Amino acid sequence: MDVDAATLARAIGARVKQERSARGWTLDQLAQSAGVSRRMVVNVEQGSVNPSVGTLLRLSDSLGVGLPALVEPPASKAAKVTRSDAGAVLWTGSAGGRGVLVAGTEPPDVVELWDWTLAPGEHHSSEAHSAGTRELLQVQQGTIAVEIHGDAHMLSAGDALTFFGDADHSYSNPSHDPARFTLAVYEPGVGHTRRTEASDA
Repeated sequence: MDVDAATLARAIGARVKQERSARGWTLDQLAQSAGVSRRMVVNVEQGSVNPSVGTLLRLSDSLGVGLPALVEPPASKAAKVTRSDAGAVLWTGSAGGRGVLVAGTEPPDVVELWDWTLAPGEHHSSEAHSAGTRELLQVQQGTIAVEIHGDAHMLSAGDALTFFGDADHSYSNPSHDPARFTLAVYEPGVGHTRRTEASDA
């Protein structure tokens, strides 16, 4: 992990441990509730691993806090500005692409705003989110292929797509040029449903 990733991993670990302790849960209880391994929970809390977005979603749902709460300080009534390149980088591709969480709201109805870049040929798979999750995507640059439960959608700059995120889906860049898209994720009732997928440790 680079310095920024290591700092983010430690911050996430501290927040997960804080939320788990506040609920009086053991490591095993959180692991069982989130559907991840105990080892993964330990590694996350120690900040020694850069967990996948799927793992972070399962942990945040189980803790009832929403993903933004794990990577950002508690919200205040004041407006919050996230400067360019200051968002939480939660995914990095093998060729330099990035998935950056730039803003989010608190539970129970969580909205996440993402800035994604995919280098040519890069692909990101996302497991099904909790029931009722909606995703809204707009391509800012290049071409994006979005596959939702086996149905493929080719999108060019300016195109937008709205879909239910509670099915397996993926984003890829099939072209020879970089691609960038903005993604908003609406996840209702965070903390009221639980993920049961196996850990992707």
